[in-house]
Amino acid sequence: MGAYCLGGCDPQYSNSLKSCVPAPQCSSQDYKLTTLDGITPNTEYLGDASKANWVSSGTPLEAPGNDSIILTLSEDGQSASGTLLASTHYVWYGKISARMKSSRGVGVVSAFILLSDVKDEIDFEFVGTDLQIAQSNFYFQGITNCKCSGMVLSFSLMDADENGKNLTVSKGDTFSDWHIYEVDWQPDQLTWSVDGTVMRKLEKSTTFNKTDNQYHYPQTPARVELSLWPAGLPKNGQGTIAWAGGLIDWNTQDVKSNGYYYAMYSDVNVQCYQTPPGAKVSGSTSYSYTGTNGVQSDISLTNDPTVLKSLLGTGTDMSKDFPKAAKPSGTQSSAKGAATSQVATVPGLTGAGPGTDGSRGGSNTGNSGSNPGGSNGGNQASSAVGPASTGIGGFTQGDQPSSKSSSEAPKNEAVMKGSAFAAMVAFIGMLII
Repeated sequence: MGAYCLGGCDPQYSNSLKSCVPAPQCSSQDYKLTTLDGITPNTEYLGDASKANWVSSGTPLEAPGNDSIILTLSEDGQSASGTLLASTHYVWYGKISARMKSSRGVGVVSAFILLSDVKDEIDFEFVGTDLQIAQSNFYFQGITNCKCSGMVLSFSLMDADENGKNLTVSKGDTFSDWHIYEVDWQPDQLTWSVDGTVMRKLEKSTTFNKTDNQYHYPQTPARVELSLWPAGLPKNGQGTIAWAGGLIDWNTQDVKSNGYYYAMYSDVNVQCYQTPPGAKVSGSTSYSYTGTNGVQSDISLTNDPTVLKSLLGTGTDMSKDFPKAAKPSGTQSSAKGAATSQVATVPGLTGAGPGTDGSRGGSNTGNSGSNPGGSNGGNQASSAVGPASTGIGGFTQGDQPSSKSSSEAPKNEAVMKGSAFAAMVAFIGMLII
């Protein structure tokens, strides 16, 4: 229901193929990430890619001077699970680049990835303890090709599977300097480039798996995702923590100066490629799955609608809307409205439905903690944008001195009990271990 049926809805594990809302087709664009315009919280997005370029969870902020967007990761509050921007348009083969600066620090991971609804994945990941390395990865439906010796498995991502390869960033480092990371994704080959230099190439022909007679190659429409996430949390698997360099230290200079770890993104460029040979084409609006194998031949290009009427909608009932305003307390209608408001419609929000009028309501019911940033109430439980939404003040980049003392760094943003991004963190952790 709701956001569960939009981006990230896996047709292989849904009630039916029609349960997932069709995905907006690829759009060649140069996305300048200089303001929060075009970024919509996941509590508000209904599938209309003409009204938003990105869907957010966590806390994205505008950088001073409006030269980039800052993704934040705090010890508690809105961005305790990190921050994620996911594109509203999907890509089914294309050339995609991101200009970015990674975060830094033990346990902190920045990423620029392509992720499909069936977990095909193409990655650039940046572990905050090694600022000279960009990790490149690919996965078919989330499957790793493990290197195993008896019952012993390495905890290192690069050693534990054949999907990953370290790429050296030779000019400057990933935190202090802007770099352009590019994925050139074609039906028969895949390349990763750093600052215009091809660093890795993968041929689809080399990925054939004799066990299931399939090519373990990313081949289904994917969203572009930019993220900062906490791999070094005690609750994560030991393999994930070790890969990220250890547990996160919440007393570093970046946290003391700003109240959060951060990564910066200034531009994402998407060049869509033509549909692969033999693709089923009946429209130019959306991608739909016609089978549950999760492979290229299951994809159909259609004119099926992508927009829900409300967050009570599903792929099989896209026009479902909220009931009319509830009658006075004690009536049958009022009871129905109260029940509706508790229906979970956004991943990570337990018992926090959008209410009878399509909004989250005016209280922080279901959340804990204070809300120094305003009176947006439950709307802040999943995603907030901008300094006014978070209570976060100034921003100090890198090793510049801060005008604030460490005691002034605000950390008590409105606490959420999860986010759509938490599901991705858990998924990545499963891959690693």
